[in-house]
Amino acid sequence: MTVRRCLPWPDPILRKPAADVAEVTDTVRALWADMIDTMDAMPGYGLAAVQIGVALRLAVVDCSDSRGQAVRLANPEVLHASGQFREHEEASPNLPGVSAVVKRPRAVTVRFLNEQGQLEERDFVGLWATSVQHQIDHLAGKMYFDHLSPLKRKMLIAKAEKLRRLQ
Repeated sequence: MTVRRCLPWPDPILRKPAADVAEVTDTVRALWADMIDTMDAMPGYGLAAVQIGVALRLAVVDCSDSRGQAVRLANPEVLHASGQFREHEEASPNLPGVSAVVKRPRAVTVRFLNEQGQLEERDFVGLWATSVQHQIDHLAGKMYFDHLSPLKRKMLIAKAEKLRRLQ
């Protein structure tokens, strides 16, 4: 298991939809393990494979208090989203030093291939739902700041670029 490097924004892979995973193999399981190590090292609540330069529809999410409860998702898709919304401050290791409040459905039902390679449907609520949706966005080539107004998005990216130049 390894902590992987997150790609810096605006790496082109972050804007391209990732490819579906044909099947869950030992290679996919090993990648999930690296992704969990990387997520825990950030620390963060989730990570999509594209964030570390792997253009496959793989994600991990762990919003538990004690960690060690990571859900591994291959080819995740939202089947149903709640009409109730919640706001949460979101960020990304691909654009460090900045964050923004994003409004997303409070609960979602997601279908995905699990660690055993079986199709699973699961309901996610609260922070879990926010993180799963954030990762699914990454897999579609979207960033959390795409949910902001054009002006707020421009200001956020400019601030991140300024922070990067100061380092």
